[in-house]
Amino acid sequence: MRVLGVDPGLSITGYAVVELNGARPALVEAGAIRARSGGLLPQRLKILHADLSEVLREFRPEILGLESLYSEYRFPRSALQMAHARGVVCLAAAEAGVHVVDIAAPEVKNAIVGTGRATKQQVQRTVQALYALDELPTPADVADAIAIATAVSYRVVRGGNRVV
Repeated sequence: MRVLGVDPGLSITGYAVVELNGARPALVEAGAIRARSGGLLPQRLKILHADLSEVLREFRPEILGLESLYSEYRFPRSALQMAHARGVVCLAAAEAGVHVVDIAAPEVKNAIVGTGRATKQQVQRTVQALYALDELPTPADVADAIAIATAVSYRVVRGGNRVV
């Protein structure tokens, strides 16, 4: 079974594919989809949709793990922007016939690092060690996507996937 983890963003969207062969996932592919930083929202979303659709066609995952939407009271605009990107990810998954599993950031961090309050650097270092990567996965969005795919695969192994 293949799980695609996605850390959505309007400038950088991290993605990672892990494959379940037994109880331990194997990393198949990880990377970043980059939209022009000066581009208008519709163009950024179009790039995200096209590139993510290509990833879905190439790797054919059964499940797409997507970080839950969250917002800090002081930054409501960030949540609105993230919602646009999440919507495009959900659309691409629906078009590909892939189930979307929603997962909260603290659950991802707890599954990977052992604490739901882990820093981005802790997630990066743990992912590097978990998959014996030669280098730290960068940008952090890629490490987050690997962590999301891994956490969702752990949940699938335990039989508890909450589909969006």
